[in-house]
Amino acid sequence: MKLVGSMIQWFANGMNKLLVRSKIVPEHPLDNLAIDKNKPTVYITLLNSFSDSAALRSTCKKLGLPDPQVTQQIGDKQVPRYIPIHHRSPLFGKAKKDSPALEISEEIFAALKQSDVTDLQVIPVTILWGRNPGKEKPGLGTILSSSLTPSWLRKVFVVLLSGRDNLIRFSRPLELSQLTSKQQSDDLPHKLIRVARVHFKRQKLAALGPKLPSRDQLYQGLLASSTVKAAIEDEAKSKNISIVEARQNAIKLVDEIAANYNESMIGVSERILTWLWTKLYNGIEVNNPERIQELTDKGHEIIYMPCHRSHMDYLLLTYVIYHQGYVPPHIAAGINLSFWPAGPIFRRCGAFFLRRSFKGNKLYSAVFREYLSQLFIKGYAVKFYTEGGRSRTGRLLPPKTGMLAMTLQSILRGIDRPISIVPVYIGYEHVMEVNTYLGELAGQKKKNESVLGVFKTLRKLKNYGKGNVNFGEPININQYLTQHQSNWRDSIAADEKPNWLTPMVGKLADSVMVNINNAAAINAVTLMSSILLNTEKQAMTRNELIACMTNYLRLLELAPYSKDVSLPNKNAEELLEHALTLDKFEVIKQGRVEVIRIQDTQKVLLNYYRNNVLHLFAVPSLISSILISQKHISRDQLIKQVNALYPLFKQEWFMQPYCETYLIDALEALSGIGLLTVENDAISVNPSSKSLAQLNLLARFIQCTLIRYASVIKLILASDSISRDQLETQSQDFAQQLAQLFGIDTPEFFDKKVLSGFISTLKQNHMIDDCEQGRITGNETTKQLSQIILKQLNPSIASALED
Repeated sequence: MKLVGSMIQWFANGMNKLLVRSKIVPEHPLDNLAIDKNKPTVYITLLNSFSDSAALRSTCKKLGLPDPQVTQQIGDKQVPRYIPIHHRSPLFGKAKKDSPALEISEEIFAALKQSDVTDLQVIPVTILWGRNPGKEKPGLGTILSSSLTPSWLRKVFVVLLSGRDNLIRFSRPLELSQLTSKQQSDDLPHKLIRVARVHFKRQKLAALGPKLPSRDQLYQGLLASSTVKAAIEDEAKSKNISIVEARQNAIKLVDEIAANYNESMIGVSERILTWLWTKLYNGIEVNNPERIQELTDKGHEIIYMPCHRSHMDYLLLTYVIYHQGYVPPHIAAGINLSFWPAGPIFRRCGAFFLRRSFKGNKLYSAVFREYLSQLFIKGYAVKFYTEGGRSRTGRLLPPKTGMLAMTLQSILRGIDRPISIVPVYIGYEHVMEVNTYLGELAGQKKKNESVLGVFKTLRKLKNYGKGNVNFGEPININQYLTQHQSNWRDSIAADEKPNWLTPMVGKLADSVMVNINNAAAINAVTLMSSILLNTEKQAMTRNELIACMTNYLRLLELAPYSKDVSLPNKNAEELLEHALTLDKFEVIKQGRVEVIRIQDTQKVLLNYYRNNVLHLFAVPSLISSILISQKHISRDQLIKQVNALYPLFKQEWFMQPYCETYLIDALEALSGIGLLTVENDAISVNPSSKSLAQLNLLARFIQCTLIRYASVIKLILASDSISRDQLETQSQDFAQQLAQLFGIDTPEFFDKKVLSGFISTLKQNHMIDDCEQGRITGNETTKQLSQIILKQLNPSIASALED
């Protein structure tokens, strides 16, 4: 039998070279997972299969890892390197052969106990053929679904038809040095097999998702819910129709909302998107994807919550997740994207659609909430945008908490798996809708999405530079609730919404936004926009620009805003050359000197990209602004002034809580690059003209923000009391006047939503007082804040504000 098995394995190895193309996840497992190719190694896989063994052998050869089909010497024994957990199913009948896994594991552990080998690594490897999760109701189409233990005949068809879509995921090695002691339990082989079974079950669910229900099963499951039943009865009474008609209305709503996930459509879309990204971008940089694997290894259900900059976000993040080897999430999309033909395609790619408002429609609300709950209960990954819509300014928008509230309510129904939110920062060097955004900020009506609009966009496709997808610090919802509401489990399965839920949702939403901004990405366009927009004529000589870019990159390295911020892997000169290819900047030669300037058509547009990363420079810019206005200052005075303004910055840009260590790091970094002088407790400006010019430039990063703050505060202090509506309207009018007087081309400078948000922040931080009938008045803190800000403004602007 061994000879026959060897011949079959030899044949499988040969066919693997012809028929199989394996995708390795992660792409560089030796680096990402700390796998040492020189250590004694054992691979543990799910299925005892010749084709799986052949695919693993080929992959190990590419990576320089030991051959899984060759035995290894441990002590004085030759033992296998390959432990398959399950035996394949028989072609006929139900009786299945016993797996050799336990026997092999016992052999390996016995050899370890009798040897001096202490550094054996056991590497779990998940091998999947195709990405079809199968269906709850079996049919002919399930032949290619990833069954745990297919028969040899079924596996032949799977390899023939899905061999070009073979996924091999390496997991972090189990270090078994502590298990080699003779005092360890003899049950270790059994324990290893049990742990492996759980691990592979989780990996399969993460890569393929749960089995898909039929449409009939979907209807039956949703309509059987007690909340939907009650809503149907209420619909019948309120509209004076029969229960049957009300039930039909509910079914129509299910059809309007529900996704119709189709693995084949995902496969086709993947090929199209690969072409599209090649056409659009010079590359997509992905950071911290290992966080997803850590969560799936622990059995967490994942909710992706990205920022929303472009319609491309839907495609880009789903594409990245799929290429990381995970099942694409079900995506909450606005009903405006349900137009033909995009709607049916999106639906088959996992999109489910929601209306902008649920108000006044109890049946719709009940059906949608139940659908969302069913997604979580069955184990689907979900993605939604907490901002509710795309940012028109490049800044994060205040979060809309409806979807998050429904998520927490689903958890309170008693979901038994931990659920984690993964904040995601998405950044671009070009957002294709940016011209449209500026028109909308100027008052133009938002255009509805349409087929014609899609074709117009496709016709204009060009090189848009690079894209960034950064996975931020996950938030374990169960732990978050325990930390902030220790008795939250008492509310599980309660019929009424607990009083603590609404404020909790608000806090959690803000935490998500902070973690998104913590994972921001600096790229060539955001960096150059931040610098050139703050110069007098939006231009600098090449050498000056490179010096500035170098210093600011160094600043972000020496005083990192967050460990999750990603910096480019190119130097300033390389970034400049790349940015010049994107048709946003131009080079003007003046003799031997090259001047880099922003194109006239791009001046307003580039504010969008600067706003993506402005929060990263906020504290260094504030330090610079204070120093420019006062020349020298004590450390304590500086900290006091930063403390006065930081709460406003924190709320506006969703910055992390104030940390004095970061402030000190920023001071030392500014000193390290030569812009400041720090001696004991005294901080002063470096008198060098070049250093002073760069410090001045850095101070300008927050000038527009400080002017906006000062203009609102002026109106508050100029009146005995003023209503909220009056203050918002007058603030917008005043900001528009200042923009015209001083040439401020930042669209959000007079955006009413931004001004309203600032007023709310003043109120939350007790920097203004509420009088009777909701009127606003200033207080002593308001006056002190005004004095701190006015000192830092350009004298002509400060004078205009003091008049």
